[in-house]
Amino acid sequence: MTDLDPLIRPDRYPRSSTYDPAWLVALDMGPNPLWLLEDLARDLDLRPGMRVLDLGSGKGATSVFLAREYGVDVVASDWWVGAEEATAVFEAAGVANRVTAVHAEAHQLPFDEESFDAIVSIDAFEYFGTADSYLPYLLRFLRPGGQLAVATPGMAREIRELGEIPAHIKEVVGWEAIAWHTPQWWRFQWEITGLVSVASARWQEDGWRDWLLWSRVVSRDPSSDPVVAMLEKDAGELLGFTLLTARKP
Repeated sequence: MTDLDPLIRPDRYPRSSTYDPAWLVALDMGPNPLWLLEDLARDLDLRPGMRVLDLGSGKGATSVFLAREYGVDVVASDWWVGAEEATAVFEAAGVANRVTAVHAEAHQLPFDEESFDAIVSIDAFEYFGTADSYLPYLLRFLRPGGQLAVATPGMAREIRELGEIPAHIKEVVGWEAIAWHTPQWWRFQWEITGLVSVASARWQEDGWRDWLLWSRVVSRDPSSDPVVAMLEKDAGELLGFTLLTARKP
């Protein structure tokens, strides 16, 4: 494996840099989730004792981070990773008393209404959250005044505006790129419902560079890795991450 030292970046991500990069790479399911979460959390007000749903929590890195860094109680919900596997991660990280793993599909969440102070989703919302009906559904589980926060792959221009999925992106992710939207698209999508007040909708600064750095480091062979090739060819023109936060009235 490539030297992992480039993943320790205290200048940009001081909280994330205290975590062993080898631990994080072992839980890899996509671009560095702690960098995304740490950046996104700057737009949130997370306080000890809050109950937070980590929606699409993967193998659990973001849930560990939420519990340790903000002192919140986390429900880690994922469809692709079983509760038993995630629980083992939480036990090894010493946060099993603050994090509960749940195996659930995002459209069939087994939670009581208004049971969370915040819902956070890191690099997962693009798989289930773009439908017009999803925000109203998800807000059932958020308490009045609760916060919703999403970090999702984005495009600097909408696919509809471009008229096609650019070849260098389509070759790697195919049709999935139609779910990668601009901050402006997301702001309108949420605000038009009248169900939330959007606090921030921004393009992550240097998100493309972060994604490329992570992909090069974790790849077994960066010279032939399709994601690395896609990002290099894009050169920051279209690809990056959209960061969103909103509050339920």
